[in-house]
Amino acid sequence: MRGFELLKRLKELGYIKDERDPYWWPNSGTFEVVVGSILTQNTKWENVEKALSNLKEHMGEIELEKIAAADQELLGRLIKPVGFYNTKAHRIKKLAHNMLQEYGSFEAFRARPSRSWLLLQKGIGFESADSILNYACYKDFLVVDAYTARILRALGYELESYEEIQEFLSDSIIENLDRIYELYGYEMPLSQIYARFHGKIVEFCKEHCKGRDQEQKIRNILNVF
Repeated sequence: MRGFELLKRLKELGYIKDERDPYWWPNSGTFEVVVGSILTQNTKWENVEKALSNLKEHMGEIELEKIAAADQELLGRLIKPVGFYNTKAHRIKKLAHNMLQEYGSFEAFRARPSRSWLLLQKGIGFESADSILNYACYKDFLVVDAYTARILRALGYELESYEEIQEFLSDSIIENLDRIYELYGYEMPLSQIYARFHGKIVEFCKEHCKGRDQEQKIRNILNVF
């Protein structure tokens, strides 16, 4: 079971169940995703939602210029629900400052984003960078996370690195685009296919990857023996 087969099976099982955005991540295509990609590190999404709600209550829309100009101590208090809030406040503010300095605006960054530039920023690893590129900039990057690795491990694949998992899945998606269009009943951008694929994986694992015998449970549900 490679990328296409996994996507197809997850869709047959009814994922995505929480239809909140065409790209799955709430308020995709905005700077809010950039902030959220850092806030979500090592915490639950429910905590991220609380932090984002605090930010919106204080500053309205979450925008690059507002974050860059925000008081760091206040920023930390607003995002406290996510944990490690002082570190994350520093990293969010620094990223916003650097993005303004390098690109001039979020719109300019979004038009020509750079993965290598993102990976040079403090606190931005592969998963966070690709989340920004895919969900904020609508670029063709498949996000890989611990849930993705868990499913593949349960299915018998021993892939060591982020890049290996990403390539293993994305190659299969690209090879089967016509079948994916048929599956959905219409053509959609590759970036959106990647976004929804990752969303299916996250929602499936949140529901089923708990407790003992996780790997056997995953195999049984996905009908892989």
